[in-house]
Amino acid sequence: MIWPFLTLAAIVGWILNHRWWQKRFTDAQEASRKEIAQAAARQQQAAAVALAEKEALFNSMIEGVLVLGQNGRVSMANRALGNLFSISQDIVGKSILEVLRIHELAPLVNRVAKERQVLAFEITLAGIEQRVFEVNASAVFSRNGEQEGTILVFHDLTRIKRLQNTRQEFVANVSHELRTPLSLIKGYIETLLDGAKDKPEVAERFLRTIDRNANRLSLLIEDLLTISQLESGKTVVNFARVDLHQAVDRALEDFFPSARDKRVKLTNAVPPQLAARADANRLHQILGNLLDNAIKYGRADGTVSIAAKLAEDGKIEVSVADDGPGIPPDSLERIFERFYRVDKARSREQGGTGLGLSIVKHIVQSHSGRVWAVSRLGVGSTFFFTLDSC
Repeated sequence: MIWPFLTLAAIVGWILNHRWWQKRFTDAQEASRKEIAQAAARQQQAAAVALAEKEALFNSMIEGVLVLGQNGRVSMANRALGNLFSISQDIVGKSILEVLRIHELAPLVNRVAKERQVLAFEITLAGIEQRVFEVNASAVFSRNGEQEGTILVFHDLTRIKRLQNTRQEFVANVSHELRTPLSLIKGYIETLLDGAKDKPEVAERFLRTIDRNANRLSLLIEDLLTISQLESGKTVVNFARVDLHQAVDRALEDFFPSARDKRVKLTNAVPPQLAARADANRLHQILGNLLDNAIKYGRADGTVSIAAKLAEDGKIEVSVADDGPGIPPDSLERIFERFYRVDKARSREQGGTGLGLSIVKHIVQSHSGRVWAVSRLGVGSTFFFTLDSC
C-alpha cells in the first residue's frame, strides 16, 4: 500500500512543481511583454521627439522650403514658406501652381529632374510692392537612381534689392550734386585763366559764382556727413528739457536777414512755458531746415509761422507753415527722401542740397517722433513733427 501512496505523492509533487514552473514561465512571459511594450513605448517616444525636433528645425528656417513628392505635388512645406506667400490653408497634395501661382517654377522642376544638379534663378513678383526671390531647386533620388521628389528653397531678396537700388541711386545723386558745382567752378576758373582775370568787372562776377558754388559744395558735404551719422544710429542725442518758445526765437533770429530780403514775416506762435524733451542742438537743426525751406520756396511778401500744441497722445506737435505755392499731392509722400526735389531747377537755383528734409526726418525719428506734411496748391504748406513733452 505504500507504493501507490508514494506514486500518488510523486504525481501530486510533479503537478505542483509543474504549476510552479508554469507560473514562473507565465510571469516571465508577462515581464517580457511589459519590457517589450516599454521598449516599444520608449522607441516610439524617442521617434516622436526626433520628429518634433526635425519639424522644429524645419520650421525655424528663415528660408521658405517646399518639398514635392514623386507625383510633383506638395508633400511638405515649412512655416516660413507660408509667411512668405501668405499661405494659411493646408497645401499638402496640391500642385505647385495651385499653391504659388508662379508659372516659372514648373519648368525649373522639370530641368532639375533632367540635369540632376542644384539650379538657382531669380523670380520677380509684381504687385503693390514688387518682391524678388532666389529659388534653389534640387531633385532627390533613391539609391537605385529613381527620383523620389524635389526640394525648393526660397530666399527673399526684396530688402537686399531695395538696399542695392537705394545705394545706387544715392551714389548717382551724390555724383550729380557734386559734379554740377565742380563743373561750374572749373569752367569759370579756366575762363579766368584764359584772360577774363584781366577784366575786373568780369573777374569779380566769376569769382562770386565760384564762391557761391564752393559754399554749395561745403553745405552738401556737411549734410552728407550729418545724414551718414544719423543713419548709422551712432549719433548721440543729449536729451534735456527745452523751452520751445525760446528755442523757436533762437531759430528765427538766424533767418531774419534772409526773411527780410524776401519781405517774409516770421511769427512765433508757440505758447510760453511749453517744454519738450529734446536735444537742443538737434531741435535747432530741425527748425533751421524747415524755416530755410519755408522762406526759400514760399512766396515773397508772405508769412512763415511756427506753432506748437500738446496733442491727445501726450506728444507735442510742432508745425512750420508758409503761404507759398504749395506742394503737388504726388510729391508729398516723397519729399522726405534724400535728394528728392519738387522743382529741381528752382531747388538748385536756391542752393539747396536736397538733403534737408531727410535730415529732419532722421532727427525726429531719433527723438521717437514722426514727421509729415500737408499742402494745398496755391494756399501753402505746413510741416509737422512731434516731440515728447517734458
